[in-house]
Amino acid sequence: MQQKPYKGLFITLEGCDGCGKTSLSFKLGKELEKRGYAVVRTREPGGTPLSEHLREILLQPDTFSISGRAEMMLFLTARVQHLDELILPALHAGKIVICERFNDSTIAYQACARHLGTQQVEKLCELACDGVSPDVTLLLDMPAHLSVSRVKDNKDRLEQEKLHFHEEVRQGYLRLADHYPQRIKLVDAQGSEQQVFEQACSILQPYLPSVMPHVC
Repeated sequence: MQQKPYKGLFITLEGCDGCGKTSLSFKLGKELEKRGYAVVRTREPGGTPLSEHLREILLQPDTFSISGRAEMMLFLTARVQHLDELILPALHAGKIVICERFNDSTIAYQACARHLGTQQVEKLCELACDGVSPDVTLLLDMPAHLSVSRVKDNKDRLEQEKLHFHEEVRQGYLRLADHYPQRIKLVDAQGSEQQVFEQACSILQPYLPSVMPHVC
């Protein structure tokens, strides 16, 4: 494992809408806290007042028109604030950060499904995050038609996109997993919450010795 510039552990959860990221984040957070680790659970866009405000603009279904490039830049702006205000201070304090979505979402949604170009978007993500990357990413994978079927009520602007859009998102994620196998670990999200949780715990176990539990 590469030497990290901080004492904590940065875990991201990725996947199409409806794949179970929030449920897994909650279960992992509870489990790690039970083991004595200090845990920060957060999401993107969000996590700070500015980022949450941008989330409302980006995801509310009745919002005004947003071009693909403007959408990407707003996501990155929210990420910069999130990283500077919440994620990096927590990591420097030796905490485990579990974040729903990060740069991989921008590449899958905006570069792939919005067709903005993977190479260009990856460069912008790296610039926005000053090179900070998750230590490990759990990619919750399932066919797009299944993940979409799980989102029934109060769909946000992106969740309302057509199935083809979500299929392109999934393919973007799978290409990322092929390209970054050391960081991105596939989790079969079609099973029960408990089965998904057990897969995730097994994947994360080798990373935990690098982080000291916060003993009360």
